[in-house]
Amino acid sequence: MNRFMFSAITLLLLAASTAMAQDKSAFELFNSEGKTVKYRKLLKEAQEADVIFFGEQHNNPIAHWLQLELTRDLHQELGGKLVLGAEMFEADNQLLLDEYLADKVNTKAFEEEGRLWKNYKTDYKPLVEFAKANNLAFVATNVPRRYANLVYRESLEGLDNLSEEAKRYLAPLPILYDPNLPGYLEMIEMMGGHGGGANDNLPKAQAIKDATMAYFISQNWEKGKTFIHFNGSYHSDNYEGILWYLKQYKPEAKILTITTVEQAKVEELEAENQGKADFTILVPEDMTKTY
Repeated sequence: MNRFMFSAITLLLLAASTAMAQDKSAFELFNSEGKTVKYRKLLKEAQEADVIFFGEQHNNPIAHWLQLELTRDLHQELGGKLVLGAEMFEADNQLLLDEYLADKVNTKAFEEEGRLWKNYKTDYKPLVEFAKANNLAFVATNVPRRYANLVYRESLEGLDNLSEEAKRYLAPLPILYDPNLPGYLEMIEMMGGHGGGANDNLPKAQAIKDATMAYFISQNWEKGKTFIHFNGSYHSDNYEGILWYLKQYKPEAKILTITTVEQAKVEELEAENQGKADFTILVPEDMTKTY
């Protein structure tokens, strides 16, 4: 090898090394075994699912961007067979949401009356506007927060004395509740591992949310349609939460789950983050937040 060729190869290697050092991935996508996959793999499997749970970190912009991208791509393939729904809208606001989608109320009225999350305009409004523009149903699945708060104060039995009108916005009572589900046990551990009183009621308040979201998904999904649901990842991670309840209501539904996690490095999915969902979106932990 002559000196010129050696110098040229050295420069190429240095350039490649510099390019790799400057490459900053906004996210990587992994399957349930922790292997990297392409977005087209996710899209293909999503098209074959009946219900898709897109678990987000609420302030993560990459998750919100991918929610919109996946919704757009599914709509391109499925058209009007696509149904949207979200934790961020409470069931007693379904009428208002429907009226907005149908242009019966204007944007100002909807956004003032809808008890919308503080990051609605940046993170969820694009999804609502997409549904509106394409005449898609958008389901407000979550329990009204006042009833989750009631469960936290009075346990699940506190729901029994609600009016029949109020119960329209809940999963049918009495709901099944398994205190030994790992996700609910973890909530107790996060409170110091002590049961009793409000500590016992915290996972029950979570359960009425999970059950209600599952119920309204089941009521608005039918065979031949695809329901994509947006929720905090803790509501669907490890195939628990909403999924556990949906299997009671619609055991025949084919479910696909997506979760979002953050790590210092995105080249490899750490063991503790593997197996939480069918697909994992891994985002750098220093990614800009939406709030």
